Amino acid sequence: MSSLIEQAAVRLEQLRRAGVSVPETSPSAATPPAAAPPPVMLSAPPAEKTLRTSQQVTLDLDALGAIGIVTPNAPRSQAADQYRVIKRPLITNAKNMGASVLNHGNLIMVTSALVGEGKSFTSVNLAMSIAMELDNTVMLVDADVARPSVLRMLGLEPRPGLLDLLEGSTDMASVLLKTNIDKLTLLPSGTPHPQATELLASDAMRALLDDMAKRYADRIIIFDSPPLLLTTEARVLATQMGQVVMVVQADKTLQADVQRALSTIKACANINLVLNKGRGDSDGGEGRGFGYGYGYGYG
Repeated sequence: MSSLIEQAAVRLEQLRRAGVSVPETSPSAATPPAAAPPPVMLSAPPAEKTLRTSQQVTLDLDALGAIGIVTPNAPRSQAADQYRVIKRPLITNAKNMGASVLNHGNLIMVTSALVGEGKSFTSVNLAMSIAMELDNTVMLVDADVARPSVLRMLGLEPRPGLLDLLEGSTDMASVLLKTNIDKLTLLPSGTPHPQATELLASDAMRALLDDMAKRYADRIIIFDSPPLLLTTEARVLATQMGQVVMVVQADKTLQADVQRALSTIKACANINLVLNKGRGDSDGGEGRGFGYGYGYGYG
């Protein structure tokens, strides 16, 4: 290659001496152009994580009304008026507009001393009644993980929920159920777990409750919890709640059981009692209707 270049240079010089005009060439022009650099292969940007949104479920409001559940489309009733009385101080405290400021005041646990006193019925009705408010949204959490009944009462099938969240196998958006009542959202109890009690008492549960309490200023969260005298879960939950509603069945629950149950949660700042199925109850069905409802601070 070098001899050819030298020969070409000699020939060019001879042509110039002979009077032939030969344009000057730059050394870089005399060399072949460098090969174009190979294209840079950029890796494709990672695909964005698909965010799953809340599922939509439809509640049969007519069927719920037939079993004594307060619904937005139902005519005014004694039960609806009673729940208005029950919910008003709870909402006031949830908004920290009461006599004292409550930590986690928008977290309200509904419980009872024993089974069969109507706590789940009360939880659903209370959530329904609050969902009719103009300025509040409500989330109903089935926290009775041993005997979940909220979805069954609402005519829905079991599905992942609270326990799956605590185990870390899903996220909140994936398990929340939006209903055809605009301001009502449901959080199921979730997939049965052999360590359900430990999960409810875990740091993950405390962190979840703290996040739920602070994330939405207008949201009131109702927890249907286990009975106080049969399990320890409700007692653990009560330590994280701003308010507790304890349901007492008239003419059935012993006063000693009520006192024992109250003693297990006496550290809670605001405890309210609701008397279920009093003499004024026109419907003798299990857990249906209130003869008289009342709420007051205990302790």
